[in-house]
Amino acid sequence: MPLTNDQITRFLRAVHPYDALPPETLLTLADDFEVWEVEKEFSVYDLGEKLAGLFIVYEGVIEVRDENDVVVSHLGLRNSFGERGLLRDGIAVTSARAEEHALLLVLPPAKFRALIADHDPARRFFDRSRGARKAKTNDLATSRVDSFMARNPITVASTVPVGEAARLMREKSISSLCITENNALSGILTSGDLVGKVLAQARPLTTPVSEVMTSAPISLPPTAIGSDVLHVMMERGIGHVPIVEAGKLIGIVTQTDLTRIQAISSAELVAEVANAATADDMAKVTARIPQLLVQLVAGGNRHEIVTRLITDIADTATRRLLALAEDTYGPPPVPYLWLACGSQGRQEQTGVSDQDNCLILDDAVTDDMRTGYFAKLAKFVSDGLDVIGYFYCPGDMMATNPRWRQPLSVWRSYFAGWIATPDPEAQMLASVMFDLRPIGGTVDLFADLQSDTLKVAAKNSIFVAHMTGNSLGHQPPLGLLRGLATIRSGEHKNQLDLKHNGVVPIVDLARLYALQGQLSEVNTRARLTAAQSAKVLSETGAADLLDAYDLIAETRLEHQARQIMAGGKPDNFLSPAALSDFERSHLRDAFVVVKSLQSAIGHGKGLLS
Repeated sequence: MPLTNDQITRFLRAVHPYDALPPETLLTLADDFEVWEVEKEFSVYDLGEKLAGLFIVYEGVIEVRDENDVVVSHLGLRNSFGERGLLRDGIAVTSARAEEHALLLVLPPAKFRALIADHDPARRFFDRSRGARKAKTNDLATSRVDSFMARNPITVASTVPVGEAARLMREKSISSLCITENNALSGILTSGDLVGKVLAQARPLTTPVSEVMTSAPISLPPTAIGSDVLHVMMERGIGHVPIVEAGKLIGIVTQTDLTRIQAISSAELVAEVANAATADDMAKVTARIPQLLVQLVAGGNRHEIVTRLITDIADTATRRLLALAEDTYGPPPVPYLWLACGSQGRQEQTGVSDQDNCLILDDAVTDDMRTGYFAKLAKFVSDGLDVIGYFYCPGDMMATNPRWRQPLSVWRSYFAGWIATPDPEAQMLASVMFDLRPIGGTVDLFADLQSDTLKVAAKNSIFVAHMTGNSLGHQPPLGLLRGLATIRSGEHKNQLDLKHNGVVPIVDLARLYALQGQLSEVNTRARLTAAQSAKVLSETGAADLLDAYDLIAETRLEHQARQIMAGGKPDNFLSPAALSDFERSHLRDAFVVVKSLQSAIGHGKGLLS
């Protein structure tokens, strides 16, 4: 079934990045596409073949398999494929076949390269790397207003008496009230208006707000940036700027807000936590972490920077609680080491974090010390962490559990047992404990334990095989619907789990590579980089997996930032409908990379013998 230039052009107008090209360019490009009509089971290309070009599905479904002949994607309408090979040496890195009768548009390699070279939208779209993304400074002046404005400002009607308005401002501890009619902004009343127009002129408190408010105040849209607010305030000599969208009041920015936002930095929060006298004092500081996350994401900081800065606050809080515990119960009777595992251990905390921790005690510890002093210390710290927002671990992986508050010799026996008898529980525990990182206490208690355990574990092929199987339990969400498989039922139906099906599969892969190379790094990105340097992971495999990890992790953080900005609580569940075609395509490709590397591990490639 041949397609006309007009049909191809109209189709491309609905596909990104072609929809961003000039109309005349699109007409010319449509002529460059070949049309392939293929029947069910037709082999579009095989692994290692020279590619005929970039493929776009016009009609039908295409199945893509990796080098181990494992299905990694089912592609339907508007999906493209073949670009990974084209962007390297023109050789296919997957195989593709038609699952049913299909129509494919094929852009020859030379035309594809010219498209990328000549047009920025195409270049940005096909650049799967996040490495070129430059982190900006966390500069208020360049941050969007909707990342720091106060949402849902207090409002009153224009008929309200000024006396009532003044009492409301005092009760709410605010310096202004927005005056609205049917949610539309009609005026603003400030504390300055009350002084200058009511008290100074001896007006009665029954005077309607409409007589003293500033009518039709200047406002800005949520897309404005911080410098816009600063310039308006300086030029007009005002201290309050309402934020209006589509005629409706959605927020307000005050000079106090600007001062507060400028003060929110990880260093500032760390300093305040380090000097806090109680857990309740720390809770007031950590309550500002969501806003810090929003600012860091809005400022263009890379995900590993954002999560590192957020984790630093948790580390500081833990050390401060340890110091407060020692102040309360006295100095420790023997040396100890508090360690974090999970996301804190890997320095990868986001806006959603529980606590995972344990205690290693000097072998001179007695049972009375372990169940007395150190039990009280563990409870003090874990209770404090819960108060400040790091809720108790649902799996009881905490130092308050006697099992995870043991002498060094017992910890050695734990690891030895898990490695010698890798049953399902042992695999799970070993996975968690391989992410241990010292937080406070005597670090020497951990140094030999980590290196010795890595050596023994790496030499045990049965343990490694079991760890490999365990790590493949979390699969990327790939399916028929535009290449993404969503949760089928429950509270998060039709959403993607960006934690368990997004970052966790990569965390598991990185842990395996670290085990294979006996690498001491704990952070996931650092493990992947170290695995590349140690030749545990190929250059191309590492580059692909790092790009995939960056994209998935940053998508997760951006999702959480949007939730916080909307006044909600951050989570890890994202609806694909909230993404553009561009974003879905890149996310799908990232999941395909993860699936391919899982497949390689599952087929024994790169495993220790």
